[in-house]
Amino acid sequence: MSWGTELWDQFDNLEKHTQWGIDILEKYIKFVKERTEIELSYAKQLRNLSKKYQPKKNSKEEEEYKYTACKAFLSTLNEMNDYAGQHEVISENMTSQITVDLTRYVQELKQERKSNFHDGRKAQQHIETCWKQLESSKRRFERDCKEADRAQQYFEKMDADINVTKADVEKARQQAQIRQQMAEDSKADYSLILQRFNQEQWEYYHTHIPNIFQKIQEMEERRIVRIGESMKTYAEVDRQVIPIIGKCLDGIVKAAESIDQKNDSQLVVEAYKSGFEPPGDIEFEDYTQPMKRTVSDNSLSSSKEGKPELRFGGKSKGKLWPFIKKNKGVTPEDFSNFPPEQRRKKLQQKVDDLNREIQKETDQRDAITKMKDVYLKNPQMGDPASLDQKLTEVTQNIEKLRLEAQKFEAWLAEVEGRLPARSEQARRQSGLYDGQTHQTVTNCAQDRESPDGSYTEEQSQESEHKALAPDFDDEFDDEEPLPAIGTCKALYTFEGQNEGTISVVEGETLSVIEEDKGDGWTRIRRNEDEEGYVPTSYVEVYLDKNAKGAKTYI
Repeated sequence: MSWGTELWDQFDNLEKHTQWGIDILEKYIKFVKERTEIELSYAKQLRNLSKKYQPKKNSKEEEEYKYTACKAFLSTLNEMNDYAGQHEVISENMTSQITVDLTRYVQELKQERKSNFHDGRKAQQHIETCWKQLESSKRRFERDCKEADRAQQYFEKMDADINVTKADVEKARQQAQIRQQMAEDSKADYSLILQRFNQEQWEYYHTHIPNIFQKIQEMEERRIVRIGESMKTYAEVDRQVIPIIGKCLDGIVKAAESIDQKNDSQLVVEAYKSGFEPPGDIEFEDYTQPMKRTVSDNSLSSSKEGKPELRFGGKSKGKLWPFIKKNKGVTPEDFSNFPPEQRRKKLQQKVDDLNREIQKETDQRDAITKMKDVYLKNPQMGDPASLDQKLTEVTQNIEKLRLEAQKFEAWLAEVEGRLPARSEQARRQSGLYDGQTHQTVTNCAQDRESPDGSYTEEQSQESEHKALAPDFDDEFDDEEPLPAIGTCKALYTFEGQNEGTISVVEGETLSVIEEDKGDGWTRIRRNEDEEGYVPTSYVEVYLDKNAKGAKTYI
């Protein structure tokens, strides 16, 4: 089956059909392109949905995610975010493997089709020209034959007329011979052109047109194969992400299976347990006896004067029973308006926060001390006396925080029913200052209440200061950039105010180019063009074992 032999006379229809094939291919490209846009839009909506229901930081919602059901929901949101990513992969792969590829192929196909049909039209024009030449030769031969017949008849007529002179007869005979010769010449020319036309026509219908149509047929078949391959790719792109989507769904199922209702119930107990004992039986009050009416300690309806004040560990409570309204005033500093168990948690959290602050200030004090030692050893880097004021301020802050921690530890000890005892961490942090005179824990516990039952104490405002850095010489400005020997993460924010130092923000990751040489300073770099020194205690260093110049610590 060949278009060149079967469709030799369907040039125009083939031209329309091949154009229709290109239109179908462009329609399929448009379909895939719209599918990729839908996938991107769907992925964006899924990501926005996942982000919308993520817990807000430092909010009550974040506290709720300690329950296993909420953790499972958070895992579901994260898995949906990954699920959206797979739809983005589908869009990207369809764009690169189908849309872009087919668009380029369509342009090549149009050029090839244009070239083939141009050759076809050229062959048509050539055969039409040959046909016109044949028709022109045929008409000239016909005309010359008629002219020769008329000239012959005129000669015969003149020859038969006795009244015509011999000269006229001779002239008519010569004219007839001329016309006869012209007819013979036209006949020979017509025969030659006809033979040539037949040869051209045979080559046109048996060689040129079949070759051109064969190329068009091969072009069209390649188009059909190409669109079929694209459809397979379309399905394969979807198939490739099915395993990953399956893992996302498996993750959601696993998160759902991790839900523990007993654990959540226990968390509710820990969150809301008051620590109160249930109320006891109410004693019977006999008003028929002429005796002094007594009021039960457990009576809910007792008068204000006769009701004894209940105490828990020597501390009056603003809430006696679970169904009595709690005081909605300002929360006291010692959290005395909370139930015992909740108060213990609040105090423990406060103690932990203060210990972290003490540790941070201690690290800052150590860094300033090391900086001062560097100044003492290298006076050209800075004046040691310039750090005394800052060191004093940091030391005072540590003492204030330590006293504050002692105060809350005393309240915590009171709630837990034990003597005030400082944690090992607090003892370690304040070991350098044990010889100094401080307010005792006993006074702190006894004098914390004002007449209305709330704690009052004048607190001095703490000024926030940044650690001073040494004024380094520009000794490394003209050196070649040092290679990085590792990375570091800033534990605290440091303001590099002096020359040679660099500012860092807590949590920032930078490159280490020179480790601490015993002077308490580490040299770091940011973005290949900004480097300087920071206190070693302000960063956590991760050295690359393979880096040149890195030391191995045991």
